[in-house]
Amino acid sequence: MSVQVGILGATGAVGQRFIQLLDDHPTFDLAAVTASADSAGKSYREAAKWRVDTPIPESVAEMEVAETTPAAIAGDDVDLLFSSLPSGVAAEVEPDFLEAGYVVSSNSSNDRMAADIPLTIPEINPDHLGLIEVQRDERGWDGALVKNPNCSTITMVPTLAAIDEFGLESVRVSTLQAVSGAGYSGVTSMEILDNAIPHIGGEENKMETESRKLLGEFDGAAVGLHDADVAASCNRIPTLDGHLENVFAEFAADPSPADLREAMRSFEGAGDLPSSPDQLIKVFGDDEPERPQPRLDRTYADGMGIVAGGVQTTDAGAKYNCLAHNTIRGAAGASLLNGELLVEEGYV
Repeated sequence: MSVQVGILGATGAVGQRFIQLLDDHPTFDLAAVTASADSAGKSYREAAKWRVDTPIPESVAEMEVAETTPAAIAGDDVDLLFSSLPSGVAAEVEPDFLEAGYVVSSNSSNDRMAADIPLTIPEINPDHLGLIEVQRDERGWDGALVKNPNCSTITMVPTLAAIDEFGLESVRVSTLQAVSGAGYSGVTSMEILDNAIPHIGGEENKMETESRKLLGEFDGAAVGLHDADVAASCNRIPTLDGHLENVFAEFAADPSPADLREAMRSFEGAGDLPSSPDQLIKVFGDDEPERPQPRLDRTYADGMGIVAGGVQTTDAGAKYNCLAHNTIRGAAGASLLNGELLVEEGYV
């Protein structure tokens, strides 16, 4: 089965990752790329300053960039759209595509916490796609909008889902986030070299709210937020890719480090989806307490896996570290995986 897809906002950092990940994808064929009016009409090679570590696929390089409107891609027979638009732009234009009947898997941060919009990680809460029917009834459009969470949220939540069987009650997390998470022009070299920045605007709230929605239960009409209390502190550090996070958790039960490691290692991926790793979470043991590390571990499972280590118990519960590639698993790859889930569940 071949599914024709398009990318909204294809020339930016996440848009380029989409193009890289879609190259030779077993299901998706890229049929349309969009960008701003200034880029429309140019070839993709002209419009994009390519910065990904693999060459631009030749099938995309000469593709004409369209303006980001439904009319501009109407003749491209697109079945599914991936959105990497800035959130402000996405809030304005994504509804136009939805009203035109398109199915959109979006990495943009707007509307993630809206009650009728699925916020999904396919290995964690695929049933939340049921909100699409609620969304269509309430908004009156024929399309469908699904969001993936923030990159820092995606890094942590799979590990929390794995250990929630012990009765997760409280989470405290401090992040060490790569500069690529801010986009190519987001942090200047003078700001970040020989430095760390202990604030990332909006990031803490995203982690604290999105985590509870992802871990919540869908009753057929709405998602109830998980009861765990979540508090985050987010920091930008001078690494290129890979978010490292220090997590402190409290439980109703009293799991041992071995219990926690086994729960993470045995947590199943979404095996039917091409981009989901066979082993979602790789866990280092006590013999490698210095892992995971961004440079060494961000490409686990081609950047689509989660890596954990340093699992220890404390008087209050447990602590551990986790890491993921923020522009692959944490952005374009997450949206791509949601697209695969939409196909699997018959929404495309």
